[in-house]
Formats: sequence, C-alpha cells, structure tokens
Amino acid sequence: SVGKARVKIYAEKEVGVTFEDVAGIDEAKTELQEIVEFLKTPEKFQKLGGRIPKGVLLLGAPGTGKTLLARAVAGEAGVPFFSMSGSDFVEMFVGVGAARVRDLFGQAKEHAPCIIFIDELDALGKARGLNPVGGHDEREQTLNQLLVEMDGFEPNSGVIIMAATNR
Repeated sequence: SVGKARVKIYAEKEVGVTFEDVAGIDEAKTELQEIVEFLKTPEKFQKLGGRIPKGVLLLGAPGTGKTLLARAVAGEAGVPFFSMSGSDFVEMFVGVGAARVRDLFGQAKEHAPCIIFIDELDALGKARGLNPVGGHDEREQTLNQLLVEMDGFEPNSGVIIMAATNR
C-alpha cells in the first residue's frame, strides 16, 4: 500500500553490532549505556521512579559512525532496531509521509522494548509555519505527525527514539 512504511527491522540476532564494534567516541558510548540498561531492565528504573529520555539526537559529519552507534545500542540491549531515513518519509503524495510515521510508531509499540532510528532527520525539517503558500506541504505534515507521535509517547513505553543529522 502507498502509506506503508519502508521500515527496515533488524531482529536482535541480525543487529549483531555492539559497542566493541564502534571505535572511539567513548564519551557517547558511556552516555548511551544508560539507555541500554533501561532497555534491558526497565523495571529497575520504574521502581526507582526514573524516567528515560524519549529520544537521543546524534550529531556529526557524514561517516562518523552515528548509524553504527545507534545499531550498537540495539545490539547491546538485544532489542529490535527499526531504521528509516528521513527522506523515506517525504513523498510527492500529500499524507503518505504522515501515514508512514504512524505505521513506524505502531510497529515499534508492538515490538517494545525497541529502538526507532531515523537517519537524516534534517530531511524532514525546516522551520514549521514558513510555507509562503499558506497550506501545509507534505514535509510539514510529516514533521507534525512525527512530533505528535513523540508527544504521545508514554515515558516508560520501552520505545527509544534515536535520530541522526549532520547539520
């Protein structure tokens, strides 16, 4: 169907990447270890009243290992990894991108705990409300749907959103 997301799902055994496979960026790996622990034992955090962040934004030049690092978090935690590029959401048909966002988040909730990874997040973003025509273009509708999905997330749903940008 037109609106179905082209989501790549890597099952736990297929991710096969851990922090050992990621050279350097030790500070980032240390920061992300808390998310790994949450995904492995969410009840430990919930008992203490802790809340895990809804998301993580990885920023860096192309080729610096942002995607590999996100996959390593899933591999370390042993959880499914849903991966999609920001440009995959943007289509010429209005409404398709928003439907893909809903589909992606729906699949993730069914497979929680898991990670949603959106590469090239900047492909979705320009400042909202700057469309001179006055209507909502496909990119803006898609971005709005992404924000709605992220806002509606329960803090302890077990779904972690990771995104990467080089801007």
